Amino acid sequence: MTKQVRQLDRVVIRFAGDSGDGMQLTGDRFTSETAQLGNDISTLPNFPAEIRAPAGTLPGVSSFQVHFADFDILTPGDAPNVLVAMNPAALKANLADLPRGADIIVNTDEFSTRNLTKVGYSTNPLEDGSLDSYALHPVALTSMTVAALAAHDVSKKDAERAKNMFALGLLSWLYSRPHESTIGFLQRKFAARPELAEANVAAFRAGWNFGETTEDFGVRYEVKPASMPAGNYRNITGNVALALGLVAAGVRSRLPVFLGAYPITPASDILHELSKHKRFGVTTMQAEDEIAAVGAALGASYGGSLGVTTTSGPGVALKGETISLAIALELPLIVVDVQRAGPSTGMPTKTEQADLNMALYGRHGEAPAAVIAPRSPADCFFAALDAARIALTYRTPVLLLSDGYIANGSEPWLLPDVAELPDLRVDFASEPNGPDGKSFLPYLRDPTTLARPWAVPGTPGLQHRIGGLEKADKTGDISYDPANHDFMVRTRAARIEAIEVPDVEVEDPDETARVLVLGWGSTYGPIGAACRAMRQRGLTIAQAHLRHLNPMPKNLASVLSRYERVVIPEMNLGQLAHVIRARYLVDAIPYNQVRGLPFSATELESMLEEVVKNA
Repeated sequence: MTKQVRQLDRVVIRFAGDSGDGMQLTGDRFTSETAQLGNDISTLPNFPAEIRAPAGTLPGVSSFQVHFADFDILTPGDAPNVLVAMNPAALKANLADLPRGADIIVNTDEFSTRNLTKVGYSTNPLEDGSLDSYALHPVALTSMTVAALAAHDVSKKDAERAKNMFALGLLSWLYSRPHESTIGFLQRKFAARPELAEANVAAFRAGWNFGETTEDFGVRYEVKPASMPAGNYRNITGNVALALGLVAAGVRSRLPVFLGAYPITPASDILHELSKHKRFGVTTMQAEDEIAAVGAALGASYGGSLGVTTTSGPGVALKGETISLAIALELPLIVVDVQRAGPSTGMPTKTEQADLNMALYGRHGEAPAAVIAPRSPADCFFAALDAARIALTYRTPVLLLSDGYIANGSEPWLLPDVAELPDLRVDFASEPNGPDGKSFLPYLRDPTTLARPWAVPGTPGLQHRIGGLEKADKTGDISYDPANHDFMVRTRAARIEAIEVPDVEVEDPDETARVLVLGWGSTYGPIGAACRAMRQRGLTIAQAHLRHLNPMPKNLASVLSRYERVVIPEMNLGQLAHVIRARYLVDAIPYNQVRGLPFSATELESMLEEVVKNA
């Protein structure tokens, strides 16, 4: 059939179904196809919080949202244009997010009385008229897949499992995606079982052919490539980007990288990725618990490596004592906290920004450390490099605050030229530095950075004492002197304040805005999209975003003073807003949510419009 082809500038698609329906794989493959075409992309995977939740129930729904466009985009999109629902639970869990007129593709084979009752439907929504305001496309995905694979040597169960590939083939046809990479991926994935590879490829092609021949889809869509700077790109998640940033930090510092980690959602992928890069001098250790993981990482730093530990909020709480020890020892250490919704176990697969207070203050005694936060998946690479720069230069722990949203989300990443990455080489102490020319003073500080010498154990003549007891200035001897303790505490704090960080940049095109939106971490995308939409409607608003949260940029005070109102959206109950109020005496306006989901640009735009009109 000859079908009309319609051009679109952007599309948001959400794949939803049970955990076993392969929605994450389906979304990931569609994203890879889209990346190859050259569209700008932003994704939002959403996992069930329960392990093996009962099939067909609302807690067991897994979804993957992808936003792609022919222009620069900042978020995975507020509302899907298309929902692919593999069962009634997926439909019910996601229907409220759909705008009227959105396309809904449903797997009619799963809409049995039993499955409908399981999620509280008293009537079949495909038949009772409740979906009349949407463009409903009933497709018997399961039975059509089984029929398409009847001639293949696979069980009925394996044939049914391939229904996600049928759906992927249909969507790939509908939005004119290149599909050769998916065929290759399936052949590699199931190389050990060729019959499964052939079956999944056949299911994918059956979905493609169904789109080509059915009368239900009379229009096919195209989204042209986005205009982007020239170079080599890859689609990358925040966790993978962060891991590669740590690999690059090892290369640029010429130090071995040691990761001590205990698996925890949503940080585990960093451990998985780094374990693939032994050829770059990376050693990974899966420890028996969080305390052992950070202890091993700190020990590696003492031995002359770049010590790293990765975790989420509950793990940071357990690592607190060893982080304090690293502050007392004044050794480099990178602590990656991929934040999730708490407290306690909370919602382990959902995102939040609620660990800022713990990163800033969650240690005993006066124990300041550097804190930084990436703003997007690709930015995780550069944030990891920045964390390494600070840790190695200033001999301090650095807490890097990612979160589940950017850790699991993905976007195109322009591969950097390795030669242009910062030089992170350090000079280890190699000879005595005492006034007599024979002794070693482990706490004799660099006058600029206030960092102490880093002496690798075994270096002749540089024997020195380590441990958590307070050290005497310069000599490092154990000291209980009150004046020395006061001096050392203040010096360690001054060392953090001495860290060089770039000035915060303000996006204020007309320089006439009276309201500044200040953000940190993953709120960058929704804030940017909201401000962009407001400016397109003629409203003036300024945006600034913080990567460095301790110390903060030197020019932040002057930036804040230029605006009548400062609004701080956060996925917590106002942690940065409290800090800004305390440090700068600015009556910042907090805007907070703790739903386990990122902000939508639309809700931020509505709130900010009211602030602008009242300023």
